[in-house]
Amino acid sequence: MVDTMALLHPFSRTARIPRTAPRPTDGLPADDEVLLDAPDDRLGPALVAAARGEHGPASALLAATRTRGDWENRDRYTRRLAAFAHARPEWLQAWSATTPHDADVLLLRAQLAVDDAWRSPARAELLREVSPLITSAARGDDRDPVPWRLALDHARGTGAGPKYFGELWEAALRRAPHHYGCHVAALRYLAASWQGSHRECLDFADLAAQDAPPGSLLQALPSRAAFACLTDGTGAEVPRARLDAAADRAIALSARFPAADPWPAEIRNKLMYVLVRLDRWQESLTELHQIGPYATSFPWDRLSDDPLALFLKVRSDILACTAGLVPPPRHPRSERAGRARSGDH
Repeated sequence: MVDTMALLHPFSRTARIPRTAPRPTDGLPADDEVLLDAPDDRLGPALVAAARGEHGPASALLAATRTRGDWENRDRYTRRLAAFAHARPEWLQAWSATTPHDADVLLLRAQLAVDDAWRSPARAELLREVSPLITSAARGDDRDPVPWRLALDHARGTGAGPKYFGELWEAALRRAPHHYGCHVAALRYLAASWQGSHRECLDFADLAAQDAPPGSLLQALPSRAAFACLTDGTGAEVPRARLDAAADRAIALSARFPAADPWPAEIRNKLMYVLVRLDRWQESLTELHQIGPYATSFPWDRLSDDPLALFLKVRSDILACTAGLVPPPRHPRSERAGRARSGDH
C-alpha cells in the first residue's frame, strides 16, 4: 500500500511533538495530530498520483474546475499543484509534452514560472520574462480569472504603474467580480503602491466585502487587510473599531462552514491570529475548534520559519489564557528581525 503522507511530504506535515506531549483540553486534537496544509479529498489523490509521476488525476481535477466555473478551487489547486511541481516536476513536464496547449497545463506552467521568479533576488527581471506564459494561460480559457490573478501578481512584482494595473483589474473583474484571489492580489498591489497605508487598504477590502454575497470568501478580505496592519507594526494608524469589524466579518463567514474543514482553514488560521492580536481570546478559542487539525502555512510563515510550531505555540497560549491558567500572553509577533515578511508572493 502506498504511504500517502510520505508521498505528500512536505506538503502535509504533522507536528514533530514527542508522544508524551499533553493532549489539549476542550476536545481539540493533540499536537501530533495537527496537519500543516493538508489537501482536501479532491486534491489529495492528484498530489499522490503526481508523486508517482502520473498527471491524469491533476488534469481531471483542473478540467473539472473549468467545467463547473469553480474558480476559487481552481485558484487554490493551481497554487498547490505548482508548489508540488517545484519540488517534483517530472509529472508536469510529461503532461506538458503530451498536451502543450492544454489550458490547465498552460495555467500550471505560468503559476510555476511566476512562483520561481518570486523566489529569486532577480525577481523583476525574471517576471518580465514569464509574461508570455501568463498571456498563453489567459488565452487558454477566456472565462478563467486565475491567469488574471497571476497577471496582477506579476504587475506588482515588476512595479507596473496604476494605469496598466487598472486595465488588468478590470479584465479580472469582468470574468469573476468576487474572486478572492484576484482581490488579494489587488490588495497587495495597493499596499505596495500606497507604501502600507492601511486605511486605504481597509477601505478597498471593506467595499469588496460589502458588494459580495454573505458566503463569499471576500467577507474575509478585511481581516486580511487587518492582518497586514497588525503585522506591520502600524496598527495604531487604524481605529480599533475597524479592526474589530474586519474580524467580525470573518467570524460570520467562518461560521458558515463546517468545523474541521480544510477548505476554510487558511481563513480561519488568519482570523485566529487577528483575534489574538486584538485580545479577543474567547473568540480565538472558538476558531481553534473551527480549525480542528488543519493548520495552514499562512499566516504563520509570515512570522516564523517554522509555521507549524508557531501555530501550536499560539494554540497553547489560547488554551492557557482562556482556562485562566495564565494572564494574556505577549502577542505573537514576527520571530524575524523587523516586520513580518510581507513582500513575498
